[in-house]
Amino acid sequence: MENRQNSTNINWYPGHMAKTKRLIGEKINLIDVVYEVVDARIPYSSKIKDIDHFIKNKPRIIIFNKVDLCDKEETNKWIEYYKNLGYKVIELSLEKNPDMKPLIKMTNELMKEINQKRESKGMIKRKTRILIVGIPNVGKSTLINRLVGRKAVNVGNRPGVTKNLDWIRINDNMELLDSPGILWPKLDEENAFNLASFTAIKEEILPLYDVSEYIINTLYKYYPNTLKTRFDIDKLDDDFVTTLEIIGKKRGCLMHGGEIDYDKVISVIINEIKSGMIKNITFDRFDRN
Repeated sequence: MENRQNSTNINWYPGHMAKTKRLIGEKINLIDVVYEVVDARIPYSSKIKDIDHFIKNKPRIIIFNKVDLCDKEETNKWIEYYKNLGYKVIELSLEKNPDMKPLIKMTNELMKEINQKRESKGMIKRKTRILIVGIPNVGKSTLINRLVGRKAVNVGNRPGVTKNLDWIRINDNMELLDSPGILWPKLDEENAFNLASFTAIKEEILPLYDVSEYIINTLYKYYPNTLKTRFDIDKLDDDFVTTLEIIGKKRGCLMHGGEIDYDKVISVIINEIKSGMIKNITFDRFDRN
C-alpha cells in the first residue's frame, strides 16, 4: 500500500469520541462479533484508523455500505485488499432495504466457531452480542433498523445523531451494542476532505468553499463525464470562482440583479454528493501515490 499521509493534519476529535472509545473498551469483553461499517465510496478514509486498539482481536465483519453509489471497479480493489488482510467483508445498500440474511449467516458462522471454543471449555452457548462501529453518518443506525425490522434508532443525514452506547435486541439469539460515530485524533488532509465531501464530519470543520473545490477537482480528475453531465464543466479554470460562476448560471443560483449566489452554488455541489444524486464514484483511489 502507498503512503497516504500528507504533511497537514486536521484536529477534530470531540470529547464524546474519546469517551465512546473508552466505554467500548470497558464493554468489549461482552462482545462476540464487531460490525464495522464503511462508506463504499471512501473505503479507506471511512475506516477507523485506531480501531484495533479498542476492539482487541474480536472477529470482525466490514460492511461496505452505499455500494449502489460507488465506482464498483475501484471499490472492489479495496474489498479484495481487506479480504486479503483476513477480514470478512459484505456489501450492502442499506437505504435500499436489502436482504440481511447473508450478513446474519456470516455472523452465525463466526459465532459457531466462538461457541465451539466455549463448549471445549465446558461453557454453554450464549446469544450473539454484536458491536456496531463506524465513522459518523456512515449508516450504522440504518443497519440496526434493517436488522431489527423496525425503527429502533433515529436516522439522520448528518453526523452526530447517535449519542450513547445502547443495547438493542434483534431476536432471541442476537443483541446489538450501538455506538456513536467515532474518528481518530488527527486526520490527514486527504482523509479530512474525503470525509467532509461525504458529510462524515461537521460542516464547520473545513471551509465549504474548499470542500466544494475538492469535490469538483476530484470529479474532474477521475470522473470528467460525470462533471460534464451534472455541472456542464469540461475544463477547470485556475480561479475556482470562474467554475462556481458557470455552475451558478447553469443551476440558476442567482441573487437579485443576476449576481451569482456563491454560497448556494457551493451548497448545490456538496448536496449532489450528500443526496446520492452523483453515483458511481469512489474518491479513495487504491493505486494513487
